[in-house]
Amino acid sequence: MTLANKKEATMEEQQPGVVHGEQEVLARTVAVVMRTAVVTIDVDETVLVAWELLERSGSRHLPVVHPDGRCAGLLDRADVAVVCAAPAASLSGLRVGDLLPAHRSALVHVEQTVRHAADLMSYTEADALPVLAEDGRLAGVLTAADIVAALAGRPVQKEPADTRPRAPSTVLPGLPPRRGYRGTAVP
Repeated sequence: MTLANKKEATMEEQQPGVVHGEQEVLARTVAVVMRTAVVTIDVDETVLVAWELLERSGSRHLPVVHPDGRCAGLLDRADVAVVCAAPAASLSGLRVGDLLPAHRSALVHVEQTVRHAADLMSYTEADALPVLAEDGRLAGVLTAADIVAALAGRPVQKEPADTRPRAPSTVLPGLPPRRGYRGTAVP
């Protein structure tokens, strides 16, 4: 390659319209990178059911939806675990909708870019965002791990985080571990 060709190739890389490598990933739409097979929960369901869904799916995030499919918010596993530290009897009346913040959480639409989503995640300090379809219904979830996987060139995960059957948790929310228990407590 001649010096003139190298200089021309370098000029092309610096032009704003030319997309290469990580810039290509950031220019993709959220729909290409997001998880579409997510476990959801109804806004009127109990917190105990939310914990069970998180345990069985192995997910870190649980999208909350209204009966018509509109997204009400996104619960984090840690938020549910903190609430579940209360006695189980007091949790039976607590609904998932009660855990959602009073202010509307950040979200993105399927046609927005990964760069926009990453900027929003950085600004709001969120590690996941619900993704809405054109009709306003939940289309999937975009996590920081999904963006990193796309930057690393790995394929998009289309299945839930963990679809293998798992043994029931040996530590229940609201109950202390058994005496002599050597496993991990509620995350």
